[in-house]
Amino acid sequence: MNEKPRILIVDDEESHRLMLRAVLTEEGYAAAEASDGREAVTAVEKEAFDVILLDIRMTDMNGIEALTEIRKISPLVPVLIMTAYASVQTAVEALKAGAFDYLTKPLDIEELKILIEKALEHYHLREENIALKERLGDRFDFSRIVARSAKMESLLETLSLVAPSDATVLIMGESGTGKELVANAIHQNSPRAGRPFIKVSCAALPETLLESELFGHEKGAFTGAVTRREGRFQLAHGGTIFLDEVGEMSPAVQTKLLRVLQEKEFQPLGSTRTVTVDIRVLAATNRDLEAEVKSGRFREDLYYRLNVVPLVVPPLRERKEDIPPLVEHFLVVYQEKNRKSMKGISGKALDLLMRYEWPGNVRELENCIERAVIMARDEVIIPADFPPAIQKLLQEGEREGFDLPSGISLAEMEKALIMKTLEETSGNRTRAAELLGINRRTLQNKLKEYGQ
Repeated sequence: MNEKPRILIVDDEESHRLMLRAVLTEEGYAAAEASDGREAVTAVEKEAFDVILLDIRMTDMNGIEALTEIRKISPLVPVLIMTAYASVQTAVEALKAGAFDYLTKPLDIEELKILIEKALEHYHLREENIALKERLGDRFDFSRIVARSAKMESLLETLSLVAPSDATVLIMGESGTGKELVANAIHQNSPRAGRPFIKVSCAALPETLLESELFGHEKGAFTGAVTRREGRFQLAHGGTIFLDEVGEMSPAVQTKLLRVLQEKEFQPLGSTRTVTVDIRVLAATNRDLEAEVKSGRFREDLYYRLNVVPLVVPPLRERKEDIPPLVEHFLVVYQEKNRKSMKGISGKALDLLMRYEWPGNVRELENCIERAVIMARDEVIIPADFPPAIQKLLQEGEREGFDLPSGISLAEMEKALIMKTLEETSGNRTRAAELLGINRRTLQNKLKEYGQ
C-alpha cells in the first residue's frame, strides 16, 4: 500500500497550523508541523517531505531564509510560500529562492488543495525524470535548455525518450520559443550525433530555390543552374535534417518530401537518376498544421508522416518560472560578448520581466537582456535599461502610487490599487490579478469585501 504524501506545515501561529493540519489530514495527507524556520530546517534534515507549506514572516528565521537552507538539504521538494503581505515583489523573491508557488493569507482552501496536487505531480515528475536520466546514462545532455517549470521538465523527459530513436519528430510552438534548440538537443543525443546535422529554413526561400536546396539539381535544370549541385538531403546522409517552418512548403515540395519520408529516395531537379539517403527528419512549425490540412493547404498524408512524435514547446508566458534562470544565462552570455562586468538585475527590473507577456517568447527576452547589458550605466540592470514596452508596465503599476495621500491605511491603499488596476484593465479581472501578482480567486474575495 502506498504511503500517504507527507506535508510539513511551517507557521509561528499555532491556530493556523492546527487548522491546516486538520484540513490536510482530512484530504488524506500525513501532516507534520514546525513553529519557525529553524525548526523546519531541522525537520527536513531528519526526514523527507513531499511538500512544504512555509510562512514568509516568522520571528526566528523568516520563510525566505528557511527556504534557502531547505534547498541545500532537499533541492527537489516543492515549497509553497504563505504570506499575508501579497505583492509581486514577495512572489518574485520567493520564486528566485526556489519556491514552487505562493499563496496569500487568509488561504483559499480550494486553491491550496489544487496547488498541493500540482506540487506533488511536479515533485514526482522530477524524481521520475532523474531516475530516467540515470537509467539512460550520461549521454543525455540538455544543459542548453533551461527548464525549471513543470512544462519544460516534462518536455525534457520526452526528449530523453525520443532522442535515441530514429523517429520523425514534429516540433510545434510559437516563434521564438526555441524549437531549433530542441531539434539540436535531439540530434546531439541520438546515435547520429557524430554525423551531419543539416538545417533548412523552408520559409526563407521561394518554391524553386527551396526544391533545389533540398534535392539538388543538374546543370541547366533551371535558369542560373550553371553547375551540378547536391541538395541538403544528400549532405545530411547518415545524419539528421531539420526542416524549420515546414508549414510554408508549397504543394509540389510537399509531394517530393513525402516520397523521401516513405521511400528514403528522390530525384534531383533536371535528373532521371534516383538518389537514396539514410536520414532522420526533424520538422518544426509555428502553424496549426491540423487546420492547414482541413483547409487543403497541407497534405494530410505528409502531416501524419511528420507527426510520428509530436513535441510542443510552450510559450514563455506559460513557463514564467524559467524567466529568472534564463535571465541569469543571458546575462552571462552578453556581458562577456560586450566586455562588461555586471553584478545582476534589480528586484524591480526582474518584477517587470515576470509581469510582461513576452509575445516574442525567449527570443524577445534574449534581445531584451542583450539591450539592457549594452544600455546599463551601472553594474545592476534597472527598469530604465529595458525597451519602452516593458517600461510601460512600471508606469502603469506605479501611476496610482504617486497619487495616494499620506496617512492612508494599508487596507485603503490595497483597495485603491485594486480598483485602479481594474479600471485600467477595463474590468478584466484575470488581467488585473496578473498585474497585481495575485490569483483571480483572491481578487474576487477582495472585491466581495469591497461590496463589488
